[in-house]
Amino acid sequence: MDVQQLYQSLKEIQEKKGYHFNADRETVFELLEALLINKARYGYMACPCRLASGDKEKDKDIICPCAYRDQDVQEYGSCYCNLYVSKEWNAGKIERRYVPERRPPEKMGF
Repeated sequence: MDVQQLYQSLKEIQEKKGYHFNADRETVFELLEALLINKARYGYMACPCRLASGDKEKDKDIICPCAYRDQDVQEYGSCYCNLYVSKEWNAGKIERRYVPERRPPEKMGF
């Protein structure tokens, strides 16, 4: 699968759930490329904005879309990576704030 195919596939699936890609396509394609690199490296699409351990069980909370996305988009209009956003975020109707890391520190130490 290439980046364009991944984009189309995820766009269709996630928009039905109310999640949209960031309007900055360059950013989106860089993140999707990183997801494909992580899939080749680890066998799963670990979040490109976090350090994966290589252990799928330990990393299941950061397999994209991560376990934190829903709460991040609800609260900030964007996920941690700014890959998935709300319509309002893309339209500039809400302030674009820094999304803090929700992953517990004990999950980050391998």
